Amino acid sequence: MTISGEFIAFMGLALVAIIGGVLLLNLTKVVHMVVALIFTFVAIAGIYVVLSAEFVAAVQVLIYSGAITIIMMFGIMLTKHDDEGETTTGKWRKVFIFLGVVGFAVAVYIGIYDFNVVQVPTDLHVDNTMKIGEALYSKWVIPFEVTSVLLLVALVGSIMLAKKDQDQKEGDKK
Repeated sequence: MTISGEFIAFMGLALVAIIGGVLLLNLTKVVHMVVALIFTFVAIAGIYVVLSAEFVAAVQVLIYSGAITIIMMFGIMLTKHDDEGETTTGKWRKVFIFLGVVGFAVAVYIGIYDFNVVQVPTDLHVDNTMKIGEALYSKWVIPFEVTSVLLLVALVGSIMLAKKDQDQKEGDKK
């Protein structure tokens, strides 16, 4: 195994993603959990960039790090919750989480270390975003448009349900 800049970047981003996941499990304040989740999402997007999947990385940042996180923040802010939660996290829980992470790392290392893959020169990463766009708007145009119509119907339906609930609340007040 050779150590290259790509390997170091991958291991650093993987470490940030794992640390974000462990923090997500161990933090007690909900907003702090969401911040740890953002670190995990951005680290995974960085891993996609290292793997030459720029389009998937951009989608990861836009959809997960952006939209999903904002939806979670709105859900946290608009609902009543006990932010204090469980203030005491047991020592054994932390030990088991640490042992689980270490055990998983060892299993992955043992499983991958001697895994020989024949390396064939390829140009898959050249213009992959353009190839995805061409496939999406030529071969897969009908499923793409059906999905967009389905999302539009879901948006209109949620607005109608929210308006109906608001009208019922105003009717109950009168």
